[in-house]
Amino acid sequence: MFFKRSSKTSMECEIFQQPEILDHIVENYISDDNYILFDIPADVDKFILVASGSSYHSARFAADLFGNIAQLEARAIYSSEFLLKSAVPHADNILYIFITQSGETSDTNKALVRAKQFGVRTLCITNKKDSTIWQAADFKVDCHAGQETSIAATKSLTAQMLCLALIVLKYAGLKGIDINHYIEDLHGLAANLKKALSLRPQIKILAKFLAKYKNIVITADGISYALAKEACLKIKETSYLNVIASILGEFMHGHVAILNNKSALLHICVNDLSYTAIKNLNKIKEDYNPPICIIGNGNDKVRPKYNININIESEMIKSFAVIVICQLLALEIATLLGRNVDKPKGLHKVVV
Repeated sequence: MFFKRSSKTSMECEIFQQPEILDHIVENYISDDNYILFDIPADVDKFILVASGSSYHSARFAADLFGNIAQLEARAIYSSEFLLKSAVPHADNILYIFITQSGETSDTNKALVRAKQFGVRTLCITNKKDSTIWQAADFKVDCHAGQETSIAATKSLTAQMLCLALIVLKYAGLKGIDINHYIEDLHGLAANLKKALSLRPQIKILAKFLAKYKNIVITADGISYALAKEACLKIKETSYLNVIASILGEFMHGHVAILNNKSALLHICVNDLSYTAIKNLNKIKEDYNPPICIIGNGNDKVRPKYNININIESEMIKSFAVIVICQLLALEIATLLGRNVDKPKGLHKVVV
C-alpha cells in the first residue's frame, strides 16, 4: 500500500509516504476504545533504550517522553557505547528496548545478547519481522514502515518514534494517567504531517541559503535536542557538510567558539523559546553575528534570518512535523549540492 513507482529519489518518495504509514500505525495499534494493542510487561518503571544512528535519536526522543508524559525514568544509550560498559543495570523493574530498522544492526543485536546475559527483559522495535533481533527479543513491535531503500532513514525513523510514543502512552495509562487527549492528537498526526510537507516552498528557500555554508550548527533544548541530532545526521550524511548539534545552553560553554569560522546557526524548538534560549541566541548574535534560522516556535525578541513554523499545540505531534521539515531540508540541500541522496559515498544500509 505504500509504494508507487516514481522518477523521484527513494528518499523523497519515502518522506512523502510518512502520513499514510503513521496513520496505518495508529489504526493498527489503537483500538476503538483508545486501548493500545501492545503485548508488553506491565510491572516496569525503568527503561533503557539502546540503538544506533537515527534509531538512537528516536530512543532519545522517547526517553524524554517517558519523563514528560508518564513520569517514568528512561535513558537512551548508543549500542556501541552499551557494549563498552563494564556494568549493566539489571533488575526486575527494568525493560530494555532495542531499536533497529532492519533487525540486523550488528552492535544493537550484540547489545541485546549482552543484556540478556544479565537476565533482563527485552523488547525490540524493528521494521522486519523474523529478523535476528525479532527472534531474540522477549517482546516485539513491528513498526510497519515498509521497505526503506534510501540510506537516509526517514519513514523508519518516524515509525519508530510513533511506536515508542505509543509504548510511553501505554505505560502512562497503566499508571492511571489520562491518555485520551494524547490518543486524540495522534488521530490527527497524518494531517499535521501533510501540513508540514506543504511547507516545501519555504523549506527550499531555507535550503538554498544554508547550502552556501560548509559549517552549520544546530542547537536545541529539551525534547527538541533529539530532533536537532537527527537533523544534523540527515544533512551531514546526504550533503557531506560539517554539521554539529548541541544543546543550546551547553553550546555556550566553549563550543560557541566554532562560530569564529563562517557558520550558520539553525535552532530547533517545538516549544516556546525560553527566556534563557532567547538570551543565549541574542548573545550569539551579538558576539559572532552568524545568520540565525529557526525551525519551530520563534519569538519577537529574536530576529532570525528565516523561521519555518507550523502551529501545533501538542509537543509530541509537533515533534513529528518538525522532523519531517528537517528531512525535507536535508533533501533540498543535498539536491542543490548535486549529491546522490539515496547512496551517499561510503555509506551502506542493511535492507531486508
